[in-house]
Amino acid sequence: MDVETFTKAYNELDGSNLEVLKTVYHEDVVFEDPVHKVCGLPSLLTYFSEMFSNVSECRFDIGDVCQSGSLGYVTWTMTFIHPRINRGQAVCVDGTSHLKFLDGQVIYHRDYFDMGQMIYEHLPLLGSAIHFIKKRLAT
Repeated sequence: MDVETFTKAYNELDGSNLEVLKTVYHEDVVFEDPVHKVCGLPSLLTYFSEMFSNVSECRFDIGDVCQSGSLGYVTWTMTFIHPRINRGQAVCVDGTSHLKFLDGQVIYHRDYFDMGQMIYEHLPLLGSAIHFIKKRLAT
């Protein structure tokens, strides 16, 4: 497997075809993001199943890809709709995935993204405070 195959799978991913993850990820995969760390393919499948059950839409638009041997990097924008975030309107989050491959599958996947951009900025009181702070820091 390579980064191109990985991105193709993510371009097709939705809540109805999570089985595709079994072809992408190694049985002993470690997946990390700013909120979670899951170990093993069964736990990863549960993680994605729960994620897709909580959103009415979630898609990944792939940006740059890079691979050198068994290491890969992918930039992406995730667009999702969650009924309790941003008043049910679409939220776009930019991120990067760091990937390690073993035996033709992803053995390690770590996502880097801004939790403020994903959640905090879209909550009524906290979002206003974060926007105020950002504005003050920019001047």
